[in-house]
Amino acid sequence: MPRYVALLRAINVGGQNVVKMDQLRRLFEKAGFSGVETFIASGNVIFESGAKNGAAVEKKIETTLRGALGWDVHTFLRTDQEIARIAVHPPFPPLKMNNARALNVGFLKDPLNAAATRALMAFTSDIDDFHIHQREIYWLCREGQSDSKFSNVKLEKSIGACCTFRSISTVMKLAAKYPPPVTKRSDHRGDG
Repeated sequence: MPRYVALLRAINVGGQNVVKMDQLRRLFEKAGFSGVETFIASGNVIFESGAKNGAAVEKKIETTLRGALGWDVHTFLRTDQEIARIAVHPPFPPLKMNNARALNVGFLKDPLNAAATRALMAFTSDIDDFHIHQREIYWLCREGQSDSKFSNVKLEKSIGACCTFRSISTVMKLAAKYPPPVTKRSDHRGDG
């Protein structure tokens, strides 16, 4: 059964929208998902589902959480294979990475269109740099994030879409703890 990672926006951030991880796990189980685990208290839920339509699974989670919590929880779904790919994607040359204070990954529901890409790139500065790959935004911050003029709120307003960010270390830990299953390959060597 496919394993997914649900990245929930604005859960347990700054004392707002506080949800206990046990409650979150139970809500996912009640929604019919299996093998439910949470990873750190910032809204990362790992689960299994036989559903093949990721958008439908996102919608089901959002509807379940809205009904139980009373507020909208934007959900960004990735498979374990996608998380593994995101964790190793080289968004910037090594020299840029060496001079960075932080690297964060922004998760989107859909790839950015040309206008949204331009809006994002307008935030590029001496402090901030960005790389887009598929449905992810890699944000390189050369100074402390508090020194940056960039924020998720400004991003969402400029691109007209919701996004949630995780540090690259969180993404790498997710990929290490929940790797995709190794598929056995049949040996097709002949006898001679």
